[in-house]
Amino acid sequence: MPDKIHAEQTPVLLSSSPHIASPVNSKMLMGTMLIALAPSAIFGIYLFGVQALLNIIVAVAAAVIGETLFRIIIRQPARPGDLSAAVSGLLLALVIPPAVPLWMTALGAVFATVVAKEFFGGLGANVFNPALTGRAFLLMSFPVAMTTWRVPVHSPAGSLPTDTVGACFFGSGADIVSGATPLGIIAGNGSVADVGRSLAASGLTAPIGSLSPESYWPMIKSLFFGYRGGSTGETSILIILCAFVFLLITRVIDWRAPVSMVAAGFITAWALGLDPLFQILSGGLIFGAVFMATDYTTAPVTAKGKIIFGLGAGAISILIRKWGIYPEGVCFAILIMNAATPFLNRLLPRKYGYVKKHGGAGKYEAGK
Repeated sequence: MPDKIHAEQTPVLLSSSPHIASPVNSKMLMGTMLIALAPSAIFGIYLFGVQALLNIIVAVAAAVIGETLFRIIIRQPARPGDLSAAVSGLLLALVIPPAVPLWMTALGAVFATVVAKEFFGGLGANVFNPALTGRAFLLMSFPVAMTTWRVPVHSPAGSLPTDTVGACFFGSGADIVSGATPLGIIAGNGSVADVGRSLAASGLTAPIGSLSPESYWPMIKSLFFGYRGGSTGETSILIILCAFVFLLITRVIDWRAPVSMVAAGFITAWALGLDPLFQILSGGLIFGAVFMATDYTTAPVTAKGKIIFGLGAGAISILIRKWGIYPEGVCFAILIMNAATPFLNRLLPRKYGYVKKHGGAGKYEAGK
């Protein structure tokens, strides 16, 4: 009888292999990710103003509340403490235009955490990246709002014209000052020179006539530092690369998928006759490579699988930009490779606890 009572009171935890003990938990990983995303969020708020801040707040709050309420409805313990919903909400806010209506942002955040994650079994069981799934849902449902971009309210020289600043802070001027993104200009049969002229017209670079080495590099500099239109958190390549180094040092991500994705994007753009440097620095390719292609759940677990994942995501991103109906292809490229992840894990399995013979007799080392 005592044994029976003890068995009934002792919880039995069931989970799939591998079973590896580690002091690092999901809360620590997600907290580190929030720290890495913070500079991009702050710069996005600086660049686009109050609307970007409100979208970030609404996205994070809606993601956390939506997940918590859903788990209460299905009678599962709520887990706001693991910070995964907050990360999904913040990522969504950083990969959508800063001028998206707040109710759309909230709807996308709830879709990302409830449909894309909880419907599949919760944290660690989802097939597709939640934030990108939420973005794809918003793009399919509200294409006009998701392709309306605002002009930045700050430039390297300081604030832009008064009507733009007033529009951002809802105090004066138009309700919103819109403008095409660099990739949007290219998708509209524009050239790289047109992108440079657009940035100059917005006050983000010096005025230029035709594209030349003297005008090309200031445009590249503007793209690298992030003074351009685009999604809230994807503009500054410098900040994203700093976050990449931070995540590598803290061992939160692996370098293989991001590096192979950027390399594949560069090579594919060059092979298709596009400006490879412009393609890498424009849009969300580097942001997606650092923060989306490194997701633990939706990316392969093996080293070779990560490389293949990155190569596929980078190449597909450029192919969609070249021939797709949307100027940006990173979101759909990563989601496509998410679907291939289970296949890659089976094709290139990792053998946990495997011991292989090495060298002479009696010499062994643990397999990885």
